[in-house]
Amino acid sequence: MYILHYAPDNASLIVRLALAELGQPCTCVPVDRAAREQDGMAYRALNPLGLIPVLETPQGPLFETGAILLWLSEEHGALAPPPGDPQRGHFLKWLFYLSNTVHADLRILFHPDIYVPRPIVAPLGRMLANRIGGHFDLLNRLAADAAPGTFGARRAQDAPNLIDLYALVLMRWTALYPDDGPRWFDIRRYPALLDIAQRVERRETVRMVAKAEGLGPTLFSAPGYPIQTGAPAR
Repeated sequence: MYILHYAPDNASLIVRLALAELGQPCTCVPVDRAAREQDGMAYRALNPLGLIPVLETPQGPLFETGAILLWLSEEHGALAPPPGDPQRGHFLKWLFYLSNTVHADLRILFHPDIYVPRPIVAPLGRMLANRIGGHFDLLNRLAADAAPGTFGARRAQDAPNLIDLYALVLMRWTALYPDDGPRWFDIRRYPALLDIAQRVERRETVRMVAKAEGLGPTLFSAPGYPIQTGAPAR
């Protein structure tokens, strides 16, 4: 049994979706972000960085979203091309692009005060919006061109892989956050991604997770804020 330390609509959502797709039961333990529980000694003993998520496993606690996803795919032999597969290298480069580049850029966009002085927050936000728009232009082309090692859910009978799950959650956040910022991102500009989003969000596994976190049935294609918690900063 896994234990997932999570907060609604945080990076833990990607891990929770992966666990559901793998059919792996887990106990989900909420982290009270309003009380800064992630900064407490108990949580920092699991993740010294104080970031969400943490996945407790028989081999010990794991943190960093990309590392957790890759470990799960290897442990259970699903959601990614296995080692030795000709598409493995292509898959890894795009998984780490999502984790190290797109996700990292979004974190700066959502929390600019952590990174820069307030006078340059606005110009930084405009620069990042352009950059992130470019990321999704690229991802849309990959989805449309069926680039090797990328999206899995291109046809009705196809199950998603880690690229689908990670990219769709990042797309959801870009449409919603920061909650006090301008709504500049339009999912309809990315038809290949939108098609995958609508297909994946109809899966029973995804609907289960969406219901548990209060995200609604169209959590990717027409996202709304979590019902239980309002609009948390990513």
